[in-house]
Amino acid sequence: MTRRPLIVFDVNETLLDIDSLEPLFADIFAAPARMREWFAQLILYSQSLSLAGPYVPFGTLGGGVLRMLGQVHGVAVTDDHVRELGRLIADMPVHVDVAAGLTLLRDAGFSLVTLTNSPKGVGPDALDKAGLGSMFERRFTVDTVRGFKPAPATYRHVADAMAAVPRDTWLMAAHIWDTIGAQSFGWNAALITRGVNAPLPIDGVPQPTLIAHDVEDAAQAIVSRP
Repeated sequence: MTRRPLIVFDVNETLLDIDSLEPLFADIFAAPARMREWFAQLILYSQSLSLAGPYVPFGTLGGGVLRMLGQVHGVAVTDDHVRELGRLIADMPVHVDVAAGLTLLRDAGFSLVTLTNSPKGVGPDALDKAGLGSMFERRFTVDTVRGFKPAPATYRHVADAMAAVPRDTWLMAAHIWDTIGAQSFGWNAALITRGVNAPLPIDGVPQPTLIAHDVEDAAQAIVSRP
């Protein structure tokens, strides 16, 4: 356990480049924007399951959502397509800005952990393959609490395990639904836009503590704060 300032990183899209999945979706659907449609539906139904009670692993849900989109758009989605999706997800590359951002935060004395909707697989994951796995003290997955972010139990699991002080804890994520969840738990939040994400400008909705284009920019902003 630690009482150093804590940075909790979302993984998919925040650290890993989900645009690497685009060629598969272009091959299956022969239409633009299907990958983003799939990802949005995947998040929608992960949160729906958390509210309703059932739980299936994120990868299983991803394959099911792919088949669902095939039915919606009148396209045959095969078992091979689902297997290839799983393989590509396991091999998503790390964004080029991530290593520098992690190094900056680690050298500034922050404790770094991840919290992802994806369950832990067998063998090294994408962060390990990129040589970044050792940068993190812990690697948390929602599979432990059998509910997806932004369910409060997901953040509570990390907070309890790390003895985190809310005012000294940050979530860094590329999704506003994730930052809202963390802020409702008392954490600070850094929204990573990557040119495709934005805050939700509604009175009464928690706004990110800071907004940055990528992980390195966010890290520089955090370490510069008083």
